[in-house]
Amino acid sequence: MLIIVLLISISLTIAIVFLAAFVWSMHSGQFDDTDGPSVRMLFEDKKKKDL
Repeated sequence: MLIIVLLISISLTIAIVFLAAFVWSMHSGQFDDTDGPSVRMLFEDKKKKDL
């Protein structure tokens, strides 16, 4: 019975850590621009003029 309580507490701790990391990444703006990288490859880069 002790091992079940130990495993449940460890799994809840890990779940809370992952939830905290997810909430932190949402608040830090990591997922703000989801369309930019997928469309960026469709535009050509401006060519630099040789001097």
